[in-house]
Amino acid sequence: MTTMTEASVREFKMPDVGEGLTEAEILKWYVKPGDTVTDGQVVCEVETAKAAVELPIPYDGVVRDLHFPEGTTVDVGTSIIAVDVTGGAPAETPAEPAPAKEESAEPGGRKAVLVGYGVAESSTRRRPRKGTRPVEPPPAEDKLYTAPALPGVQGELNGHGTGAAGPRPLAKPPVRKLAKDLGVDLATVAPSGPDGIITREDVYAAAAPSPAAEPVVAGTPAAAPAAPTAPAVPAAAPAVSYAGARETRVPVKGVRKATALAMVGSAFTAPHVTEFVTVDVTRTMKLIEELKQDKEFEGLRVNPLLLIAKALLVAIRRNPEINASWDEPNQEIVLKHYVNLGIAAATPRGLIVPNIKDAHDKTLPQLAEALRELVGTAREGRTSPAAMQGGTVTITNVGVFGVDTGTPILPPGESAILAVGAIKLQPWVHKGKVKPRQVTTLALSFDHRLVDGELGSKVLADVAAILEQPKRLITWA
Repeated sequence: MTTMTEASVREFKMPDVGEGLTEAEILKWYVKPGDTVTDGQVVCEVETAKAAVELPIPYDGVVRDLHFPEGTTVDVGTSIIAVDVTGGAPAETPAEPAPAKEESAEPGGRKAVLVGYGVAESSTRRRPRKGTRPVEPPPAEDKLYTAPALPGVQGELNGHGTGAAGPRPLAKPPVRKLAKDLGVDLATVAPSGPDGIITREDVYAAAAPSPAAEPVVAGTPAAAPAAPTAPAVPAAAPAVSYAGARETRVPVKGVRKATALAMVGSAFTAPHVTEFVTVDVTRTMKLIEELKQDKEFEGLRVNPLLLIAKALLVAIRRNPEINASWDEPNQEIVLKHYVNLGIAAATPRGLIVPNIKDAHDKTLPQLAEALRELVGTAREGRTSPAAMQGGTVTITNVGVFGVDTGTPILPPGESAILAVGAIKLQPWVHKGKVKPRQVTTLALSFDHRLVDGELGSKVLADVAAILEQPKRLITWA
């Protein structure tokens, strides 16, 4: 048996990956005792109150011990993994047995192989990122990983990863988390993505008889037809059978826990006021169709959210006092000379609000590109903690659920949030005649310590006026 002195063992502590977070939950381990690790190699995935983050190890060595199992919430600063940095061969250590069913890190004895790696290397290299060359084939004498199966960094899949039980299904971390939440066995899911990758839609389809929508970005409304069909709502869980247990308890952690605490704190700290306006957006919808044919927007997604976001930015420019925050300790109002525009997104991990930094400086095509990146990142489950910090004003959309309006709660530290209802054909008096027009209802919630009724009304009226006559984007900008 190889002996290891305490001086040769480095303890890797749970870092603060989100500026002031105090804890994180270990979602998955990518290594086990006896594995060789290298500087920069991702060893585990953790979920903070803001996002799922992969943690790289900062030194070379052999894993000596994993201090906490998956699913454990660990305080920042607590050691989570011990690594022997002497470089001794792990083959003499009992922690490196030959691959067998008994070594499975998952309950039930199911062999787990790291998807995207297959046969592991004795000196594990860093996982490839986009734009790098593929990992070279490993030596014949390498051992198999028996860490829980997950794909590579940010969903990059570099191979099929086979174990004793045959090929493992390919899926990105958010998709695996979704499958776990819905009780879906990925081995039974038919993949529809490129290279046999299981998508979120595949999991929803396996969980329910009817197809389910992808995670809803609450802020991407679409116009409803004259005879609207039932709104596409993402399936939260498979149908419940009342023949068995009468209750199910779901632990509240990570993003859901942080969201609950933040909303309670906001609701009972900031005095909320909500105002409403119903507006004819027919001209805005026509402009959207025209912009889709414009070469400057080629390859970009042009939708109502884009023009609603631009309208709100113009309204803030005309009424800059609404873009502020309340400093309770110093009893000061902090006026912001920039706009970090938050877009509320509903995902299987819970509600998140990433924001577009310095949205006020962006042209319409630049704003469209920023929205595309924000939506794509949220959909992939790759939104970073930094992307969810520093927001000043937010847009949310309840219209995607077929709802006319709502009274949104302010994200903590922000002064206002605009809710967008469903866009529907309705009878409307236009030029003295009742005609079918595209109509929606907007709701603006604001912190009454910062924003009085006059200021809030001006901002909401400006947004409505722009959406009714979008040419004001030119005259008012």
